[in-house]
Amino acid sequence: MTPIDRCRFPAAGSTVSLAVSGGPDSLALLVLATHASLVATAIHVDHGLRTGSSDEADVVRDAAARYGAAFRSVRVEVGHGPNLEARARAARRAVLPRDALTGHTADDQAETVLLNLMRGSGLDGLRGIGSPHLRPLLGIRRRDTQGLCQAEGLSPVVDASNDDPAFTRNRVRHELIPFLGDIGRRDPVPLLCRLAGQATEDTALLDELAAAIDATDAAAISAAPVPLARRAIRAWLRPQLEGYPPDAAAVDRVLAVARGDAVANDVVAGVSVKRTSGRLRIVRT
Repeated sequence: MTPIDRCRFPAAGSTVSLAVSGGPDSLALLVLATHASLVATAIHVDHGLRTGSSDEADVVRDAAARYGAAFRSVRVEVGHGPNLEARARAARRAVLPRDALTGHTADDQAETVLLNLMRGSGLDGLRGIGSPHLRPLLGIRRRDTQGLCQAEGLSPVVDASNDDPAFTRNRVRHELIPFLGDIGRRDPVPLLCRLAGQATEDTALLDELAAAIDATDAAAISAAPVPLARRAIRAWLRPQLEGYPPDAAAVDRVLAVARGDAVANDVVAGVSVKRTSGRLRIVRT
């Protein structure tokens, strides 16, 4: 089976935007998308974080022209503060179309599952990378994208930060996954990807069941099985918190209010939940 047979692209003729940094994964995304007969626009985002980063746009421009894709380059400013990766990712997402396809591979999926576990995530974190419908390369490996670029005669951009041990993902990639493979005497990436697929199916069912529960009805929340009650509460709170899911402790504090263990509790700073006449409501302070 060839790499393109393991990819999940939209139907031939579909118009798509591609996030293309110039690295091997994103260049492979460009090549495979055009081979899948998609009408593609390659979008390069220059974060201005590396010397000569503007030259990387030329790599993407040349590849787009070679494979018949449109091209657009966008320059962004990455704000100051901790967690450079997160800030760069936020700046990139702000300028990319919401439906832009990315070149994440099965290796990225496996790394994300492990990172989420290390951060204390629950079942939802085992799903790995979000929006899998926007990640058509999740069925192939990083070695496949590198091999494709070599076969096509492409010279991908080399991002030295991908080897910097200061970034936790790099240590997971270069140290933890090989260590797990050595202990288990097998490649852990397919196992972690299978786990992510199963978790995605399981959480979809739980979300469907939880959607039938009115999270503002204290009696209904109290009577529901705890796993479903927690999911219903989390789904109710997420829009109130600008899309960020509350942590497990915050959800349990809301559950305590529903059960009558408390009349009110803080959810996060500036946001609390209160029970009045058997109904839960959000109060902003």
